[in-house]
Amino acid sequence: MSPARSAQRNVRDVVFVDGVRTPFGKAGEKGIYAGTRADDLVVKCIRELMRRNPSLPADRVDEVAIAATTQTGDQGLTIGRTAALLAGLPRTVPGFAIDRMCAGAMTAVTTTASGIGFGAYDVVIAGGVEHMGNHPMGAGADPNPRFMSERLVDPAALNMGNTAENLHDRFPAITKERTDAYAAGSQAKLAAAYSNGQIQHDLVPVATMKPGQGWALHTTDEPPRPGTTVEDLAGLRTPFRAHGRVTAGNAAGLNDGATAAVLASAEAAQELGLPVKMRLVSYAFAGVEPEVMGIGPVPATEKALRNAGLGIEDIGLFEINEAFAVQVLSFLDHFGIADDDPRVNRYGGAIAVGHPLASSGVRLMNQLARQFEEDPSVRYGITTMCIGLGMGATVIWENPHHADYESLATDQATTAATEGAAA
Repeated sequence: MSPARSAQRNVRDVVFVDGVRTPFGKAGEKGIYAGTRADDLVVKCIRELMRRNPSLPADRVDEVAIAATTQTGDQGLTIGRTAALLAGLPRTVPGFAIDRMCAGAMTAVTTTASGIGFGAYDVVIAGGVEHMGNHPMGAGADPNPRFMSERLVDPAALNMGNTAENLHDRFPAITKERTDAYAAGSQAKLAAAYSNGQIQHDLVPVATMKPGQGWALHTTDEPPRPGTTVEDLAGLRTPFRAHGRVTAGNAAGLNDGATAAVLASAEAAQELGLPVKMRLVSYAFAGVEPEVMGIGPVPATEKALRNAGLGIEDIGLFEINEAFAVQVLSFLDHFGIADDDPRVNRYGGAIAVGHPLASSGVRLMNQLARQFEEDPSVRYGITTMCIGLGMGATVIWENPHHADYESLATDQATTAATEGAAA
């Protein structure tokens, strides 16, 4: 028998190379993507990533992970693999589907990033899609009756709007006036970002065809309502509770859209001449009571910070998914951050731009990467979101444009070279 051998393995740095998304649309018959397939939206994103990064050979993509919350119809059939084939990637490139509801794309990123860190992959494509017009939230789901009969969860846990109302109950200092003010601010920030050209670069133009209307080319998001005021929001009805606090104006809508990103090991990015927009520092997922799922980003962020050896004071930019304004404000209150802190959602958020469930995680990353480039003074930023059925997700990223990033990269390269020589 041959002698037993042990292979030394080092965890590798994972970098965010590039990310794109389709414009987000309103779900329903009048939305821009009515009659458009979900998988075709993903294909648009993958093709655009390959077009924008010509130094990346298609056969160097090691995996395609695409998330969808409703994995049936045009979002089914292992959509990561089918999207890879439809996008024209070599048949040797595998793919898979993933589901963690709202954090689907974020989980696609962290799962494949773990594979890069372990050495199983060099380059991956990760993203998500949700066509809520084709697949309304919860359509076809069959919750186990034990959830109710054995009171495993509060019945409100199965309706996201009710969980937001519950969060208001838990934190009475978060009033409807505060959430409406935050929502109006989100609309204003997105409008300013569009005016400044800070959103458009991430968007993939999508052509659609509707019977009787012909072809249309979509280059901007459909949901935003620029000019929205607190007074506009004050009179909206509260559909989840009589005299409640959650409205269509201070919550994300029902939307269609897709996202995708390229991630790579730092070594592969250097070898292939790929840009580095962010370095992954740490990530974490956490569970909370399902009936107040919106508080999920708090323990997830605490865990991610602890894993990274950082404190909340080290974070210079926050991209928080705005499923509901109350959810964002509960996070800010917990960490002692002001409602209008300029570090938070500089380009606005999902209340304005939309939240096509499983796709949104990469939108947050795209926007954080853009802000890193604009503001080299910030070293660390986070992307975080709440997740249905009581979870939260947080990823911490480092800015490669920060002065200390270069010294870190140099130190790591020196260490790797020393270890290689010793071996």
